[in-house]
Amino acid sequence: MSDIPREEPRPMQPAGESPDHRPAPAAGEPEQARTGTAGESGRTRAGTADESGRTRTAAEPGKAPARAVAPWVRTRLRAAPGAAAGLALLVFVTALLAAALPRVVDAYETEGLRHGIGTAPAHESQLEITYPMEQGATVAPASLREDQERLRRLLPAPLRTDPEQSANGVRTMEPVHGLDPWLPAPGGEPVRFTLSSPSDPAAHTVLRQGRMGKGDPRRPEAVATAATAKVLGLKPGSVVHVPGITAEPVAVTVTGIVEPRDPGRPYWEVDPVLSTPALAMTDHPTEPKPYWQAGLLIAPESGSALASTTGTPEVFWRFPVVTDHLTAQDAAPLAAAVDSARGGPASAEIRRVTGDTGAVATGLDEISAAYAATKAAISPVVAVAVFGIGAVAAVVVAMTGGLFLSRRDGELTLLRARGASLPAIGLRLLGETAAVAVPAAALGLAAAVALVRGPDTPGAPALTGSAPLLPSVLGAALVALIAALVLPVRAMLRHRALRLHGAREDLVDARPSRRRTVAELTLLVLAAGAIGSLRLRGTDDAGDHLVSAAPVFIGVIAALVLVRIQPLPLRWLARPARRMRGAVGPLAIARAARSSATGVLPLLTLVLALTTAAFGGSVLAGVAEARDRAALLATGADARIEGRTEGVPLPPGLTEAVRGAKGVRAALPVQIEYGLALPSPVVTDQPMSAPLVAVDPAAYAKLARETDNGAFPAELLASTGKGGREAVGDTDRVLPALASPEVAARLGDQPQRLNAAAGAFRVRVVAVRDSTPAVRGGDFLVVNAADITNRRETALLVSGAPDGAALRTAVGAGSGELAVTLSTETRRSYVDSPLQSGAEGLYSAAIGAGAAYAVVAVLLSLTRSGPERATLLARLRTMGLTRRQGRRLLGLEALPPAVFAALGGALAGWATVPLLAPGVDLHRLALATAAEGVGASGVVLRADPWSLLLPAVAVVLLTGAAAGIQAWWTGRRSSVKELRAGDAR
Repeated sequence: MSDIPREEPRPMQPAGESPDHRPAPAAGEPEQARTGTAGESGRTRAGTADESGRTRTAAEPGKAPARAVAPWVRTRLRAAPGAAAGLALLVFVTALLAAALPRVVDAYETEGLRHGIGTAPAHESQLEITYPMEQGATVAPASLREDQERLRRLLPAPLRTDPEQSANGVRTMEPVHGLDPWLPAPGGEPVRFTLSSPSDPAAHTVLRQGRMGKGDPRRPEAVATAATAKVLGLKPGSVVHVPGITAEPVAVTVTGIVEPRDPGRPYWEVDPVLSTPALAMTDHPTEPKPYWQAGLLIAPESGSALASTTGTPEVFWRFPVVTDHLTAQDAAPLAAAVDSARGGPASAEIRRVTGDTGAVATGLDEISAAYAATKAAISPVVAVAVFGIGAVAAVVVAMTGGLFLSRRDGELTLLRARGASLPAIGLRLLGETAAVAVPAAALGLAAAVALVRGPDTPGAPALTGSAPLLPSVLGAALVALIAALVLPVRAMLRHRALRLHGAREDLVDARPSRRRTVAELTLLVLAAGAIGSLRLRGTDDAGDHLVSAAPVFIGVIAALVLVRIQPLPLRWLARPARRMRGAVGPLAIARAARSSATGVLPLLTLVLALTTAAFGGSVLAGVAEARDRAALLATGADARIEGRTEGVPLPPGLTEAVRGAKGVRAALPVQIEYGLALPSPVVTDQPMSAPLVAVDPAAYAKLARETDNGAFPAELLASTGKGGREAVGDTDRVLPALASPEVAARLGDQPQRLNAAAGAFRVRVVAVRDSTPAVRGGDFLVVNAADITNRRETALLVSGAPDGAALRTAVGAGSGELAVTLSTETRRSYVDSPLQSGAEGLYSAAIGAGAAYAVVAVLLSLTRSGPERATLLARLRTMGLTRRQGRRLLGLEALPPAVFAALGGALAGWATVPLLAPGVDLHRLALATAAEGVGASGVVLRADPWSLLLPAVAVVLLTGAAAGIQAWWTGRRSSVKELRAGDAR
């Protein structure tokens, strides 16, 4: 795989045979018998070469056969160990990437599935089996435990549950009122209790006072959490009365106060009111009143007492699902198992235990559907990067075969001239490359398996981890196959016909062959079809993967076009260059126009790498821009401060304190009144409400303009001059308003009267905008704060680069009822899914790998032309060329191909992005966890200038640096070796 070691002239011997091991001739045998004759086409009396590359020695009658000589493969590998090591390293790295790719994809898909289930609310990520309990019925805790184990065994695979967090018992579906007058009633409304008797309460609580409840259905006992006891004034011995199905209420005795053990686990998360009471509001349309929601943990022995209450009791079994055994391959079986449990074969078996009224409730089907939708949207986009880097790697491996072929072209030409057949040459070269590629690919596979283990999965093989091994084996095998076949295939194609040794090979054909024209037209048709399909059907490949390869086709077409047109501008430039002083410039341009370094493969590698980098960089830039935009729309500014509940006013002095916080450039107070009823000129219209926003027009218009969020001229909301307390009686004044499209359609063109907490007045819509900073999506109505009568600022919009800790310190000093939301924190919430982060990481890795392969392509191209350049430089130096001029010559000669590759790659990348943008949906990749519709309009794939320019400039600089180093090293060597007669020209 490198030049044949040069040695002193000696008689020619058959290929693969060593003179030192040739059997000695018999006494008196003529000299011709030792060497054979040229007319025997490579056969000699001393031995013959078989098809495997070994040499068989002829034995004389009556004598034992001579010992076999060294085999072809071992001899060739020993003659060129550096080339073999280089090929092995390239195959190892490529096989490592090919084998690691499916494992990385499987790892982040597995983590995405587990993350989706693990982060979902407990009541959605569990299976709950229930049936209604008849009034007066009884159930024994022991029978519930037995039924729980029977139901657990009926759940189809891959569903597995957590026995420690599973629970069974009886609970009330409807809250029951506390009848005792000593219970707190902040709005005159009684406490509403949720009664539940989950199993094994002692294992999930820590007793603080009293004892655990026991009791029986006639005298029920319960325990309360410390938070509930503090709010309601409960203590051991307290008796709480709730309505019963008879005139006599049901009395529940509180026997102890407990603290939840692991309150974040499913046992408590499913029904949080059992551990922590909450203050709620009645749903009265005009006078909502507060009331307390609380829970009591009824003893399991007393659970049947709930059948005597008015709370609609039901029997339940809760099965929290564990995810540590799930992999990406379990997504579809999991959805099928949930369907079976809810309405399939497993459901029939479950009803044999619960009765015909049994039901299965879970949110796992929705979680699985969301995961499948996100995966379906992300996978085709990632496939574009995978196809791009795969094509670049394949071309680089093919370039390696071309380099080895160029170094051995003279040897193979001589073998063909001596009568060697194409199959014999191909098999010998296949043996050489396979001896290097197969072990290197095996090592790459082993390294990928060792480095990418995947998430920990119980029961997974210790050697390979949880990821499937077959895709990695196929990837590494494909790399080994390409690396082993590229040299013999190219050699057989090149030497189909006998060739003259020393023919000139540095000219670009003026008229490409018909076969090449047909191939290029075929690729053009495929590229056009892929792009058209992508624009019509999106990134769904439908199994053919033609769409994912569309950027590759565009790069291939660009490279082929550049190869055809590249010599023309160089030849045009060579004519005026002849007038330059000195021979370096004209000679460099002339050689660049016909150099073999301007072949298809080096140019194709660079164009594909640049196209992949441009497309991948644009995807990542589009994702980042979409998240920034969605976060800004969600907060309205760089930070947002408002009450944890609607309508909480800002404390005095807060605005000044925030303006003095670190990183704050401006702080704009606004007044937001949610749920304002909107009138309509049409009597039959349905009721409609929207937030009313009162702002300072100048400052608010500036904020809207800076955030590009519903910008408008401040003059539109000019003050009427009537506002404040003195304008309370003037209800006919008309305020100009900025409205959303739905609100504008509701109010019409005429002034409409509003009765709001901010005052009574009329409004006329003067401008319509789709969004505004103060409201997170939806409808809105914006007016001038100077024109309202009741000023009460409820939110603060902060601009700048605020420090979160400093901002919360300033807000905390004013009030603990306010919430601080930073756009940066909101943005981070959009990337909490491993599916998103894994896909982005894979895209980044693909860009990096493409850059690395581009570097290898540049080095291979310069290495291939290195000997010829060294010979040229040595000859020119004998004609008076200085070392400095020689370095300039080699450096200038290498730059035109790099410049053409950079321009072609940048143009191909620029053309790829707008062509594929309509079919690429980045919403799920960028905003999978965002609220529906948030920032969706901003998720558009656009060409990123930095992704186009930086890689292109890097290619030119890298090529120039590599050519300069090669020229410097070549100039230091002696020219005697290159000028020896008989060497490569």
